[in-house]
Amino acid sequence: MAFTFFLRDMQTLERVVEHVIPYTSGRSRVRVWDAGCATGQEPYSLAMLFAENMGTFGFKNLRIEATDLDDCSLFGDIIRTGAYREEEVKRMPGDLLAKYFTPDDRPGYFSIAELLRNRIQYQRHDLLTLKPIGEGFSLILCKNVLLHFENAQRIKVIEMFHRSLAPGGFFATEQTQKMPAEISELFEPVASDAQLFRKLDVIESR
Repeated sequence: MAFTFFLRDMQTLERVVEHVIPYTSGRSRVRVWDAGCATGQEPYSLAMLFAENMGTFGFKNLRIEATDLDDCSLFGDIIRTGAYREEEVKRMPGDLLAKYFTPDDRPGYFSIAELLRNRIQYQRHDLLTLKPIGEGFSLILCKNVLLHFENAQRIKVIEMFHRSLAPGGFFATEQTQKMPAEISELFEPVASDAQLFRKLDVIESR
């Protein structure tokens, strides 16, 4: 099972929120694709930060579509129930833990608030099919996944993300994953301390 935890790579998540919220202001529909969501800590972390910074009206228009290959067939159930072991949430800041988690019926577990669960939908998806789950996304987040692909595969997947983003939408990946030079014309970097990029509208010949 993939290793992850709540608020992992907080710096990137904060930059995402700083750029995406102004971009989506006033929109009646805000779509986010978290590709490689594992057991849900990342999309829930993102939902928490949006809830904290977006405002009630804007947050109601947010939909995070979380996907992963999920060979163990466990991710969907975990994300839908939103219940996590105490040791998985103990590093959370106390204010966020109190606001978005409650003790579960099972001893030693905490449940995510329904407010966040209602914003996230999970489906199984293999990025290497190069078939997107939709289009018009304001943000695509894909962290700790691309590093497992060969360079040619990585390029094709990022090209798919570019096609799936709305004009001017954002793509974010982990700090160690640089944008391949072969497709650098598809995006412009927007943060000096995070791998966050804005889609450029170009004619793709691939």
